[in-house]
Amino acid sequence: MAQQILRGVKRIACGMSGGVDSAVSALLLKKQGYDVIGLYMKNWDIRNEKGRCTAEDDLEDASYVCKTLEIPLFTVDFVKEYWNEVFSEMVSDYELGITPNPDILCNRQIKFHHFINHAMSKLQADAVATGHYARNSGGYQILDDEFKHKNTGLKLLCAADGVKDQTFFLSQISQWALQRSLFPLGDLLKSQVKAIATEAGMERIARKKESMGICFIGSRNFHQFIGEYIDPSPGPFIDVETGQVVGQHKGSHYWTLGQRCHLAGKAKAYFVCEVKPESREVIVAPGTDHPALFTEHFMTENCHWIHSPPSQFLSQPGVFEAEFRFQHKHPLISCLGTVNMEDGSCSVKLSQPMRAITPGQFAVFYKDGECLGSSRILSIGPTLFDLNLRDNVVFPKEFS
Repeated sequence: MAQQILRGVKRIACGMSGGVDSAVSALLLKKQGYDVIGLYMKNWDIRNEKGRCTAEDDLEDASYVCKTLEIPLFTVDFVKEYWNEVFSEMVSDYELGITPNPDILCNRQIKFHHFINHAMSKLQADAVATGHYARNSGGYQILDDEFKHKNTGLKLLCAADGVKDQTFFLSQISQWALQRSLFPLGDLLKSQVKAIATEAGMERIARKKESMGICFIGSRNFHQFIGEYIDPSPGPFIDVETGQVVGQHKGSHYWTLGQRCHLAGKAKAYFVCEVKPESREVIVAPGTDHPALFTEHFMTENCHWIHSPPSQFLSQPGVFEAEFRFQHKHPLISCLGTVNMEDGSCSVKLSQPMRAITPGQFAVFYKDGECLGSSRILSIGPTLFDLNLRDNVVFPKEFS
């Protein structure tokens, strides 16, 4: 029956991380009758302060899972690709005063490009699967009619578990990759996934603490980490209201919009509202809800649409209505986008002011439970402070 669901697909390479999500993904596919193989990828190889690479622990857990499920485990080293295509770009962005999102870049460049190519060319896999909480519009029919999908494409849909939904991090996935990818957890809640793992005898994995944050930083704080790759460039903190110097910093690359600055001898709490790497100035505003931290407008690079441009383009070329977020946990808010039809860049007007929209982050667009795609934020503004709207700030609950 399984091969009728996915015609022509027999072997599926499941990305194994050593966590419960990938473990249950592999388990579900095996139960459906597919020839499942595990594939563990190594993207980083620097050891932590105790002299141990945390990837070794994850590989050990991945091996345990595959032995329990009685499936083979293969490994692949993408350290070079990750360094060149994700990490180096991240460091360059910080030097330019913008804040990147390496998780989105890793998915686009490594997990849903090099990983798929390796699985299909080296391991003869017909498709790949991951433990991401997401769905595609083809369900398990991703390769049922490949030529049809090339014409119509697949849509990236939000997961049933709204809290765990990871479409935000998949918002730069290509249509080519989506057509070759399965998300077995898309219809499940996280609690169900843990219960399935426990019932299958993998309680050790079900109880494992989830990894949080960026893998290569580990237990170090960000200032300590980034200081190993970018030389110090001291400069002043400037009060946005008075233009006066209110402190000194060790480098603008340490700071991002909305971040609190603990300035010695200052009774007020200051927050970053602008970073100027050329002059080494970091502009700060007094108060977490200062209008200089809020804007309703921003510009992006060329838009990446996973399936197709929003349907509104059909009635009014270049203009679309959608929902937007630029951080994974933020609630969606409505927006109006205007795409430059020559270069694909986009001007976005939000339905309400948002705090600390940050250049370098991705504006991710949604409509009716579908992740339409995303575009990297280039610039913001004007802020409410620029517009002299000091008394009109509505402070969102998620920041209070």
